[in-house]
Amino acid sequence: MNYVNYVMEYEYMQRAFLTSVIVGIICGAIGCFIILRGMALMGDAISHAVLPGVALSYVLGINFFFGAVISGVLTTIGIGYISQNSRIKNDIAIGIMFTFAFAIGIIWVTLLKSSTDLYHILFGNLLVVRTSELWATFGIGVFVLVMIYLFYKELLVSSFDPTMSAAYGLPNKMIHYLLMILLTMVTVASIQTVGIVLVVAMLITPAATAYLLTDRLWIMIYLSSGFGAISSIVGLFFSNRFDLDSGATIVLTATTMFLIAFIFSPKQGVLWRSIKSKSTKSLARV
Repeated sequence: MNYVNYVMEYEYMQRAFLTSVIVGIICGAIGCFIILRGMALMGDAISHAVLPGVALSYVLGINFFFGAVISGVLTTIGIGYISQNSRIKNDIAIGIMFTFAFAIGIIWVTLLKSSTDLYHILFGNLLVVRTSELWATFGIGVFVLVMIYLFYKELLVSSFDPTMSAAYGLPNKMIHYLLMILLTMVTVASIQTVGIVLVVAMLITPAATAYLLTDRLWIMIYLSSGFGAISSIVGLFFSNRFDLDSGATIVLTATTMFLIAFIFSPKQGVLWRSIKSKSTKSLARV
């Protein structure tokens, strides 16, 4: 109850609470398509690729959102160009481009001589979220969710069967780049919450948890968004209660929920699968 009163009393806690919940929801939603397409490494790449854009934004004195989106999109285009015009496979191109972009970002931040800003970018800092950043996160969240709603069928078909998607005449490449833009925007929105280093966990872990619990995409999206929001709320509580890093506690909460689903999921949980396997063997012996 003290925690609720604390959130209600202090404005900076209200901003932190709302921002973390919004980020948890949109990370969970977009993360479903990322894991269904086997693009977890791409999520990691985009999260690191935004660093040079963020650093450049600080230099120019503009909102880091613009620089981060441009940097993430350019890296995505670079990955696609290399993999499509050489013998280099997609995962290798991802490894080359995201480490290249991340290295440039670190050099730029070092030249700025601002270790505090670098720490906040890498690991997030919910307690210093400004009102303008909260509204920017809210705007990104609304845009991402609306785009998922409008292009749900296209994303569904192209995620499960790209060949059938192409046969229907759907522009797979355009859908892919749309998803990458949405992923970049979600990553930018997550910088203040969990930082660049941990954002991939919020993109993957809630979605993976939902994936163990259902076979239907729309249910998976709802579950994943819910798990992301719950992880943010519970993680922020433990962060405040024990004076811990907010991003790390949010990720640990999400991972704990995944482990529970991994063990106890009715269909995919290792415990129930082990019990069913033993029962099958016992019946076979009889």
